[in-house]
Amino acid sequence: MLEATYLPEDYVAKPQSLHDRVVIVTGSTSGLGRAAAIAFAQAGATVVLHGRNQAKLDALYDELDAMQVPQPAIMLLDFLKATQAELDAFAQTIEAKLGRIDGIFHGASHFSPLMPLAMQNLDIWLQNTRVNLAVPTALTKACLPMLLAAPDASVVFLTETHAITPTAYWGPFAPVKNSLAVMVQIWQAELPKPSGLRMNLLLPGPVSGPFRGKTHPGEALNAERDVASLCPAFLFLMGSDSAGVAAKVLDCT
Repeated sequence: MLEATYLPEDYVAKPQSLHDRVVIVTGSTSGLGRAAAIAFAQAGATVVLHGRNQAKLDALYDELDAMQVPQPAIMLLDFLKATQAELDAFAQTIEAKLGRIDGIFHGASHFSPLMPLAMQNLDIWLQNTRVNLAVPTALTKACLPMLLAAPDASVVFLTETHAITPTAYWGPFAPVKNSLAVMVQIWQAELPKPSGLRMNLLLPGPVSGPFRGKTHPGEALNAERDVASLCPAFLFLMGSDSAGVAAKVLDCT
């Protein structure tokens, strides 16, 4: 597992800490992705909103537009079906329209109902691997030239508590999320040196939201802390305050 690091005590991002940056947020219409997209926009970033539901993307776009933040962009793409050519086109469209990419927050995820490994079939494994590991890696590859060209770029992947402490019934989600730690170390080791690009994992810990509702259906609504409590961690990793923090897991548990 990656070496753990922690958010500085009482960390508060500077106003407009992401001014003039272009940040992709995958899975931006719900959960951690939605919270990150709003936080980045309020910090001055031009946010590329990714999702697979046009109506939800339009609604988030309108919400951000009403906040008088930098005008976001929308990229509609289903990661369960995406090809490398489509991911390359994704990156090329951003370059053509916005001219740069300074960060990626990989918020998109695929989760299957909890059940024993003996009941998991190949399709379930492939879906989890595609959305939670393969496509984020391939999208990062597509964006790599622009990320390397940025003076201070950051890529953030999300891990999960059960990927670090394995628990019954959490396969294949937990094993695939565990693989992200290896992938981040390989990416970071292969980057040219010196480089302003850093890649890290974020371990959010238990938070209220759609994902928690799936994994703990009997739990009282809002029993855990609100996802907004993680926004300082999002801003820390995406902004220049985390320069020098690379190939680590930011533990927010």
